[in-house]
Amino acid sequence: MSFWKDLIKLVKFRLTFLVVFSASISFLIGSQVNGFVNWVNWAKLIVGGFLITGAANGFNEIIEKDLDRLMTRTADRPLPSGRMTNGQALVLSLLMGIFGTYLLGSLNLLTGFLSVFAIILYAFAYTPLKQKSPISVFVGAIPGALPPLIGYVAAFVHPKIDQVALILFGIQFIWQFPHFWAIAWVLDDDYKLAGFRLLPTGKRNLISAVITFIFTLVLVPVSLLPTFYGYGGYYVGGVSLVCSLIFLYQSFMLMRTLEIKSARQLMFGSFLYLPVVQLMFLFDFIVKK
Repeated sequence: MSFWKDLIKLVKFRLTFLVVFSASISFLIGSQVNGFVNWVNWAKLIVGGFLITGAANGFNEIIEKDLDRLMTRTADRPLPSGRMTNGQALVLSLLMGIFGTYLLGSLNLLTGFLSVFAIILYAFAYTPLKQKSPISVFVGAIPGALPPLIGYVAAFVHPKIDQVALILFGIQFIWQFPHFWAIAWVLDDDYKLAGFRLLPTGKRNLISAVITFIFTLVLVPVSLLPTFYGYGGYYVGGVSLVCSLIFLYQSFMLMRTLEIKSARQLMFGSFLYLPVVQLMFLFDFIVKK
């Protein structure tokens, strides 16, 4: 029983679930474009996506084991706590990575390639950069925005990265900045114990809050791209606009108060924002058909 609990922590289950949810919704959007939902492939995407994401998180925790030991939030993970060895975690991560890549690659080669690229960029570029520069957030935003792109191209036998795919990628890419900086603001004291520099200026100050607000502001027109290009109608347009304005207000409150409480509200707002907008995009596609 304790092994399964440790495995859940190793793969960062809640984060992995959100990633797979994003990819699965995008697969269904791609299926609407494709005109056919292959539910077997949808199941393969979910299982393969979970394994690939779990593998990336496992590699991340192996690399950061000594740093995780320094932070209250991560000290009880299986590696820093000593309940799991590096070798055990490496074997589990490799098995998840290999099997996940096989499943996703069986959908089409582009899906498999993008999945491997996401693992490499997340584990071996973003992870070591976290101690060096806030630019790590920009690097991490790329693999972080790949799940909807991967999910979308997985819906096609002959995959293509078209305008819908780029819109899905773009929304999640821009969303990640206020999302991650809100988390970094809340956890900044803990992050500093490990030497992580994740806020735009490295500090909880007005400039970091202004930069967060600017990216949240950019998200407003980006979220309206499905309606602007005619892939969605008033449903996704209206809901996206309302969600974006609420998100923008939360970001403004952080800029005005510079308080952890405001950052926490922005963080929770980000958790709701993305799935609501993605679900409405899918709903609009179904209604239009």
